[in-house]
Amino acid sequence: MSTATQLKFSAAIADGKRRTSAIRFAGSELTTSEVFDTYWRFAAERQTIFFKRLQDQFPLTPDPILSVFKFTNAYRASDRVSQYLIRHVAYASEQTAEEVFFRIILFKLFNRIETWKLLNDAFGDVTYREFRIEFYDRVLDDAFRKGLKIYSAAYIMPSEGSKSHGRKHSAHLRLLERMMKDSVPTKIAGMRSMKDAFLLLRSYPMIGDFLAFQFVTDLNYSTLTNFDEMEFVVAGPGARDGLRKCFPNADLRGSSELIRLVTESQEQHFERLGISFDLLWGRRLQLIDCQNLFCEVGKYSRRAHPDIKGTSDRTRIKQQFIPSSSPLRLFYPPKWKINDHIPLAYRAS
Repeated sequence: MSTATQLKFSAAIADGKRRTSAIRFAGSELTTSEVFDTYWRFAAERQTIFFKRLQDQFPLTPDPILSVFKFTNAYRASDRVSQYLIRHVAYASEQTAEEVFFRIILFKLFNRIETWKLLNDAFGDVTYREFRIEFYDRVLDDAFRKGLKIYSAAYIMPSEGSKSHGRKHSAHLRLLERMMKDSVPTKIAGMRSMKDAFLLLRSYPMIGDFLAFQFVTDLNYSTLTNFDEMEFVVAGPGARDGLRKCFPNADLRGSSELIRLVTESQEQHFERLGISFDLLWGRRLQLIDCQNLFCEVGKYSRRAHPDIKGTSDRTRIKQQFIPSSSPLRLFYPPKWKINDHIPLAYRAS
């Protein structure tokens, strides 16, 4: 790592050996690698980049890895796609349980802003009340034949496999139609537990643990639910890779509990490392944010700590960072009560 331009992480070397530390977990000492300190420095620098981007302060970072490759924000809700979903999908139209659920899940099945805009252009407004699966299927078929990307590259949406009848997007439209007919929106709206909502979504075909947790998190941005984000977390494959790199000897069957421990002790670690972390207008990192950060530091470590192995054999970071020319205008779930603290210059109207 460059000493001149790259952030100085605590991969300290004393007497030719790397220093390690430990944290208390499940009643015992759990050894950490230097990636664990990188985790906190990464979170802080990524959040600094976010605020610099808001204020058009360039260069955004002296870190050659963060300046070349694409990483998500420290706070999941600050990412461009999440911001679009919150502002233009979750709160843009009718707030009935059916309509909110339908719009959010439809958006998340493709997780691509351009696909949402395509459907809006075709139907004027995306609503369950006027939803006809054959019409939506036709629009997406036409887009597919024209070579347009329908799905995001952020994660792979599974297909029906050998049971498939038609293209993948047809299967996903049928899945949404089935959930609507099963009254999933009203069932979730009446639930008190994020885990219960997760399990209901998880019970449907093509929705595994990772997708169910992502979907319930996005639903919880809306008026449909008001779950405590510190109630429940599921570690995705990327997060488990980051956890392994931070905690080489950890039993990853306890990934959720480990993420909770890290999240609850965030101030302690920032203070320990002398890091000034810029909160999101007073909002601490939540379980979902720290889960995502483990995924991102796992990627980052492919370059910063190539000798430390995780659960994945990946050695490259594929996506390049391409600065957007469009200004950021922020809008968070109103129930968080932080929108009024955002400077007017950065606040969505």
